Amino acid sequence: MRVAPVVRLKKSERITLQHWSQGRRVSVRQRERARIVLMASEGRSNQEIATVMGVKAHTVGRWRNRFAELRLAGIEKDLPRGGRPRDQREGRESEIIRKTTQETPKNATHWSTRTLAKELGVTQSMIHRVWKANGLKPHLIRTFKLSRDPHFEEKLIDVVGLYLNPPEKALVISADEKSQIQALDRTQPSLPMIPGRCGTMTHDYKRNGTTTLFAAIDMTRGKVIASCMPRHRHQEWIKFLKQIDAETPEDLDLHLIVDNYATHKHPRVKNWLKRHKRFHIHFIPTSSSWLNVIERFFRDLDEKRVRRGVFRSVPQLIDAVMGYIEQHNSDPKPFVWRKTAEQIIEKVGRAKLALNNAPTG
Repeated sequence: MRVAPVVRLKKSERITLQHWSQGRRVSVRQRERARIVLMASEGRSNQEIATVMGVKAHTVGRWRNRFAELRLAGIEKDLPRGGRPRDQREGRESEIIRKTTQETPKNATHWSTRTLAKELGVTQSMIHRVWKANGLKPHLIRTFKLSRDPHFEEKLIDVVGLYLNPPEKALVISADEKSQIQALDRTQPSLPMIPGRCGTMTHDYKRNGTTTLFAAIDMTRGKVIASCMPRHRHQEWIKFLKQIDAETPEDLDLHLIVDNYATHKHPRVKNWLKRHKRFHIHFIPTSSSWLNVIERFFRDLDEKRVRRGVFRSVPQLIDAVMGYIEQHNSDPKPFVWRKTAEQIIEKVGRAKLALNNAPTG
């Protein structure tokens, strides 16, 4: 019958173990081992320590014996593990990284762990470990678009200036239309979510028509002015401008931030604006929809109410959209813009530099 070794601690060892058992800068494993040894020094059995720690008795015995043999050095680091020696893995790491980032397979756009392992004659698990350690994810890609607007900085400074320092006796309003919102019905009933299984929805659908949402958000209060219309021509845009005019205090100037859609620049729209002097239009740079805050509201609307909805008619879709906006307006929260124009210009500059230096072909 095996007998657990008696653990007697020197004063310096006890101080160190107490520090490890309570320290936030040591690993969870090291804190666990320190607590095991401290309880062992109190004369507790392995089973008693295991019950208190919530681990297995043989785990307690392993670290108790290792401390008795090697003292503090024995529990400071992990036990040697099996598998390929680390120096062999590190010898292939640079080649795995180079192949992943600079080459592609002959019949694919990116590597998988299996295809790259076969190409280099190594194990799939080695590829996975190297990718994980270096933050490589060949299966993922991000989309982007840099504005080529020759007046990008000028327009950016103008719009961001309105967000960060709105003028007195005026409202800053971000406005746009979300066109072609589809009333989609599913071809089969969906199953609800239950423990252990997510909800289901058929991949195919039946189209029941579309609507266009015109919306404008007051940057100060977060309140949304909105209307659904069947089309999105200049006539509808003028109608929506009249709605904004009617639903905002008439003694305030209105600074509208909009994109460069042709409807917003139609001659009849310009004539209408000339007759309504309190309206001031600020165009964002081309290919910069991220600068228009109402797009964030559209994203939330789509994710929370439209995308997974089932609508058997356009009126049902409109009721759902307007109901979401009504609930939002019952407790509006403004979208707070934080980035300065200088920070954005610097980031865009880094992106352009990276693109110019990127390899071609």
